[in-house]
Amino acid sequence: MQLPPIEKLDASLSTLANCEWLSMSSNCIDKITNLNGLKHLKILSLGRNLIKNLTGLEGVADTLEQLWISYNNVEKLKGITVLTKLKVLYMSNNYVKEWGEFQKLAELPLLEDLVFVGNPLEEKHSAEKDWREQVLKRLPKLKKLDGETVVGQDAEEEA
Repeated sequence: MQLPPIEKLDASLSTLANCEWLSMSSNCIDKITNLNGLKHLKILSLGRNLIKNLTGLEGVADTLEQLWISYNNVEKLKGITVLTKLKVLYMSNNYVKEWGEFQKLAELPLLEDLVFVGNPLEEKHSAEKDWREQVLKRLPKLKKLDGETVVGQDAEEEA
């Protein structure tokens, strides 16, 4: 038996006040809403949905450490900069095309693990063989990029 997919994050989420890990992957959610009551949320998994932008994260800005948002329709990163505690961002296979959008990730002071494979920006620069170099120039604090540890040599090349 297959349940119908969830189409929206509704106000009933506020009953999960002590929830630390919320997984709503593989649904039909198109926007991030109603997270205000999740006062202890550390991991939010919204992969394989229909999400177009990252607005609506303000309610978890002070607690969220990991955002898993791969396989969505995200083109712009507006709204992500409120996540001051974010350490891990998995957002492969979305539609980010421009360094101007990517640069917003530099405003995340604790970001150390980023997966960005499958975005047009990554595909273009991987083909040009300068993806890691370009990313580490913009995000020098990263410890892991696209599943690979950033080693001393990477860091030295950027110095």
